[in-house]
Amino acid sequence: DSRRAIEIVLNGLSGPIKVNGKDYNSVMAPLSQLNDDEIAHILTFVNNGFGNKGDRVLPEDVTKVRATTTRPPGSGH
Repeated sequence: DSRRAIEIVLNGLSGPIKVNGKDYNSVMAPLSQLNDDEIAHILTFVNNGFGNKGDRVLPEDVTKVRATTTRPPGSGH
């Protein structure tokens, strides 16, 4: 889900999650200091690298999520 991925990059993530049946429990700091183009390029790379075949994330997608998501306390943007 591109929106969820964008939200994670913008707002960070902490606590337990399950990815492809595997449990993880760590912290990813928010990267909201990156501009929309940078985030779109990074997520497009992840979506299509490492043997993945995913969709392209556009800067406009990031702009929309950035404008409509609530930032956690202490985040930069």
